[in-house]
Amino acid sequence: MNDEEYFPEEEEDDEVEYYAIRPNKTQIKKEIATVMDMVAEICELTPHQIAEFNLPDNIHTALLDAGKMGKNAARKRLLKYITGQLRVLDVEAVQEKLARMKNQSAHAVREHHQAERWRGLLVADTSNRQLTLLISEHPSADSQHVRQLQRNAQKEAKEAKPPKSARLLYKYLKELIAEEAIYSAELDDDASEDLEDEEI
Repeated sequence: MNDEEYFPEEEEDDEVEYYAIRPNKTQIKKEIATVMDMVAEICELTPHQIAEFNLPDNIHTALLDAGKMGKNAARKRLLKYITGQLRVLDVEAVQEKLARMKNQSAHAVREHHQAERWRGLLVADTSNRQLTLLISEHPSADSQHVRQLQRNAQKEAKEAKPPKSARLLYKYLKELIAEEAIYSAELDDDASEDLEDEEI
């Protein structure tokens, strides 16, 4: 492009003047650094999770390769390459996908700790107090099923047997907590949509 395209000669006093808008170098560097940080995070994910991004083959392969490398110069060059490739795609969609994955991962960790906590309380409790508390906090729980698993797990612990029932109790509790979290999130979404409809 030549200067005439940006600064056309004025033929009339009221003619609009056009100027080239130079990109802000600081802003560009900041955007590249943000994308590179995101790329580094994606490299730490499992191959299955990386596949969920549905990225072009060259980027997908490079992400897998970078994930296998140590923190060396070759990895840094590969991260730069991936960053450059990603910047010509829809970066926002990738960022949203990663945010959802991180959110799901945080939920999974929280659900794991809650299920482990409840299992510990139930197995240690010889009365029905903890079971009553569980049912009050999680009304959809099958109290008879939980009570049976609780008794079996206590028996296994007392007789030093493999904790088969304890594992089944944990599995049930984790599924219960996860299902209730999904149901609660759906209710929140419905409530938000109702509010938006009212505002419209």
